[in-house]
Amino acid sequence: MSKSVHSTILVAVIAGSLSLGCGEDTTQQSTPIESSDGLFTPEIGTHGGSITISESSDPKSFNYMIAQETSSTDILKYSFEGLTGTHGVTTEVIPLLAESWSVADDKATWTFHLRKNVQWFDGMPFTADDVDFTFNRLVFNPQITSSYKDGLMIEGKEISVEKIDDYTVRMVTPVPFAPFLSQIGVPIMPKHALESAVESGKFNETWGINTPPKDILGTGPFKITEYLAAQKIVLRRNEDYWRKDASGNSLPYLDQISIVVVPNQEVELLKFQAGELDAVSVRGQDYPILKPKEREQNFTVLNDGPAFGTSFVAFNQNPGRNGQGKDIVDKKKLGWFTDVAFRRAVAHALDKETIINNVMNGLGYPQISAMSPAAVTFYNSDVPTYDYDLDKARQILADAGYLDQDGDGVVEDKSGNTVEFDLITNAGNSTRENIGLIVQADLKKIGIKVNFAPIDFNALVTRLTKTYDWEGLLMGLTGGVEPEGGRNVWVTKGSLHFWNPQQESPATAWEAEIDSLFNVGVQELDPEKRKLIYDRFQHIVAEQLPVIYSALPAYVTAVRNTIGNARPTAYARGFHDMAEVYRKDL
Repeated sequence: MSKSVHSTILVAVIAGSLSLGCGEDTTQQSTPIESSDGLFTPEIGTHGGSITISESSDPKSFNYMIAQETSSTDILKYSFEGLTGTHGVTTEVIPLLAESWSVADDKATWTFHLRKNVQWFDGMPFTADDVDFTFNRLVFNPQITSSYKDGLMIEGKEISVEKIDDYTVRMVTPVPFAPFLSQIGVPIMPKHALESAVESGKFNETWGINTPPKDILGTGPFKITEYLAAQKIVLRRNEDYWRKDASGNSLPYLDQISIVVVPNQEVELLKFQAGELDAVSVRGQDYPILKPKEREQNFTVLNDGPAFGTSFVAFNQNPGRNGQGKDIVDKKKLGWFTDVAFRRAVAHALDKETIINNVMNGLGYPQISAMSPAAVTFYNSDVPTYDYDLDKARQILADAGYLDQDGDGVVEDKSGNTVEFDLITNAGNSTRENIGLIVQADLKKIGIKVNFAPIDFNALVTRLTKTYDWEGLLMGLTGGVEPEGGRNVWVTKGSLHFWNPQQESPATAWEAEIDSLFNVGVQELDPEKRKLIYDRFQHIVAEQLPVIYSALPAYVTAVRNTIGNARPTAYARGFHDMAEVYRKDL
């Protein structure tokens, strides 16, 4: 399915509703679920068989704690679990490795009771030692490059995590923390397998893609058993998985998941039509191709409404220097990119309707806010907007001193420098490549020269998070229903505050205000007051445009009718729960 940078990771996607109540227990259940298309109740499936799906690039790591791209996390999510999770249909918090929990009257002290029937893939028992290790030795370890820390820091303070006994853990937040149950669902890692790597300072290099699959130890429903670079990843059923269905049958149902690497979306579509894939994300341009073939080829096209992810153009505002002592961004270009007038002119020049009609075949929505309309509770539609208006864009540029002084059709800045920059995106994603061509053409109309160059996805991630070697970016971030999940993007010290990362102090007043809003919002337990706080955050982003949004696709998936419990959702970015998926044709 299509690629975008990951949100827990490159924008946290762990999301859900907060359930407060002293002493209240919550247990895993199989109950009717109200969904957007009516009542959804998982069927009792049968064991056996396999499913084949796709990824657009190879994983970069099998270490979930440091993975920062969906090419890795879309695989690892089948092998690892957190104390809590988020239901793929309802987006409600559900118990996973913690079978129940309670919160004290101070709304800051939480007690988690762990499951006693869980073991790691090597047969060792899962205990509170693993939870203590994951949070205190990994998440909050300054030597480990994990994005999970961003979502668990409150006003710069860590959450206290303490083992009470082998199956009880107490966590204390510095202040009441509204999205605590959703944010705490980070993947728990095995202490017995990884402690030595931490002690030797080699954890960041541990469990790379060359690690034998048998050494990757999780507690989830599927184990990685094979990886062939540029070809496929195979996961097999965890025979000792702890979950049961409503009739007491062991989960998962499937024996195997095969994930084939298909860098090109056109090839992915052909493979689905040839019967080589069991599910495929459907782009707007694919819809009229696939929809008439549903009956003939025995599949169904499912539309789940607006996608959670975002799609945008951004500019590198990093004023720092690289390892060679050179400016990360050429100073003249840095002047353009940090000029909000320049960014507003670009916003008015993006033809979102053409993107929706020509690239998405009408199955899309103009995006105006930092959160998707799919995040109903916190979505703010009352923000500054930028209609497609080339005359207005040209006027904004002219008023800011960007003029075509030599009549060659390209504007120059006040110092006479030609306004020209490179725009990158991930190669193989034809939707994004087509959007990039529209952006290039749109900006040419207002006198800005864009050199558009799609590059390898993992190379793009490296530029974005390590070398910072980029000028313009056309990218997407996965999202969720909880604004706090995006802390690593929006706060100035966040690991993915990519336009100007790792700031010692906020470079601008508006970034400082966003920092403050996130610190206040995370402590506010009143839902209406929280809504107002995050409304203001979205207003600032729309006003200052650190990212310039384009259009959201509808989340559409084609699935074989031979697949049972096939409930794709925008939140899950695939099937709602792979442990419940089964084959009907055995």
